[in-house]
Amino acid sequence: MTEPVHHMLAARDLLPAEHFLDSGYASAELIVGGRTLSLQPRELQEVLDHARLQQDDEQWRARYGTRAGIEGAIHQAVAVTGMRRARYLGLQKTHLEHVFSAVALNLIRLDAWWNGHPLDRTRVSHLARLDLSLAA
Repeated sequence: MTEPVHHMLAARDLLPAEHFLDSGYASAELIVGGRTLSLQPRELQEVLDHARLQQDDEQWRARYGTRAGIEGAIHQAVAVTGMRRARYLGLQKTHLEHVFSAVALNLIRLDAWWNGHPLDRTRVSHLARLDLSLAA
């Protein structure tokens, strides 16, 4: 879907300098292909090695942090408002639902910021939670 999205943005003169994207859900071919040994041509392997080497750079990590922040916002929108599926039919009603969802998320974030409650919850494993409950 990257190519159609880029064409649409270019037609509106809104093409970003850099587009952050995700590989999406893993396909069965990708999962099975991770279980076999595949040898890349030398040129492709060198490009892959160079890309992996760049991931140790602080600048790359800062750029990746942007993508992680975007994914966090999308996760929050899905978890809080259930935006995976529209409740209404029609473009105008769906757009209005998205606007209300965005307003609700902003109000939740403002409330958390004003009251000093961080939105990010650190994950606690089941074993650690059991240990904490036994200690109490």
